[in-house]
Amino acid sequence: MFSRKSVISFGMVAIPIAMITATQDNDIHFNQLHKEDNSRIRYKKTCAHCGKEITSRDLVKGFEYDEDKFVVITDEEIEKIKTEKEKSIQILHFANLNQISPVYYEKTYQAVPEAGGEKAFELLRSALMKEQKIAIGKTVLGTKDTLMAIIPREEGILISTMFYADEIKELQKPYTKPEVSDQEIQMASTLINSMDTPFNPAKYKDEYQTRLRALIETKIAGKEVVAPETQGTGKVIDLMEALKASVDRAKKDKETA
Repeated sequence: MFSRKSVISFGMVAIPIAMITATQDNDIHFNQLHKEDNSRIRYKKTCAHCGKEITSRDLVKGFEYDEDKFVVITDEEIEKIKTEKEKSIQILHFANLNQISPVYYEKTYQAVPEAGGEKAFELLRSALMKEQKIAIGKTVLGTKDTLMAIIPREEGILISTMFYADEIKELQKPYTKPEVSDQEIQMASTLINSMDTPFNPAKYKDEYQTRLRALIETKIAGKEVVAPETQGTGKVIDLMEALKASVDRAKKDKETA
């Protein structure tokens, strides 16, 4: 679990925090094997000049300023040029959460107050919740001036790193919008409302990863992999008929839930 200490600063207020990664990778990962004998493929790091195999202890950072000419930069030197301001998260301004497209969010951390910062932390969280605002801030992470969103929640504060505008591709590709009738919109709205339930993240599971794990267990046991029976969805002929059928199914699903 990654944890990084920082300080949230705005005005004359400084809040010491720890940033803890809020997500984890639960996916199954495969190794590459040699097809002939199923032995694992290994990748070796070698020096382009002398051909010697090297380990991580032999590595340093270098910037190529001319062809095959490098200047070595140490982590200590990178830290030296950071100002005190850049070592903390400086709040630039506040904004409404719905003003920001989700495409700008990159990685999310949980913010936890450090000793002595609990009161100021809770004050910031409570005030942001009351005003329904988020804070936009900046800090230096690694070697990058990183934009951040400080997001209040009932249970605490989340901090999401953000992309800059020039890192985002064109948000909306143009397309020809066909006409949609009032009746079709009403039916679609009915379907949406019939499927409207509170968001509960614990309800959702990665079902494909479960089947993938079962496949691996089947192969380990030396059994044959059998494809599950599937029912074809058929071809949508009439949009209104498809919407009506979807509404009926949603109602039945709610009754049996």
